Amino acid sequence: MAHIVTGRCVNCRYTDCCSVCPVDCFYEIDDPPMLVIDPDTCIDCESCVPECPVNAIYPDSELPECYAEWTEKNADLFEQGENITEKKEPLPGALTLDEIQKREREQGWTIAEPSRAG
Repeated sequence: MAHIVTGRCVNCRYTDCCSVCPVDCFYEIDDPPMLVIDPDTCIDCESCVPECPVNAIYPDSELPECYAEWTEKNADLFEQGENITEKKEPLPGALTLDEIQKREREQGWTIAEPSRAG
């Protein structure tokens, strides 16, 4: 089992999560601009989950159906990225959790937040 970075991270790229990861499994990618997790390196410690300000990281057992495609995307995209281990500024125009939740509601989605969300 691995943790999954979902579409909530796209165009935001908050990096609070990677600074607490004990195995350095986060990768910064540009297409789309976000972070992803190497599923073979992730040890499911859940340290990253409460650190994400937009609750973009889910354990695969809690992944909302509308974000199911991100399991494969994380596995496929991390190899294109650069390993990131330190916090840096989010992307300009990064959304807040409230803004992301509003966008999801407008799409008709009702999404449970990760159980370990901060």
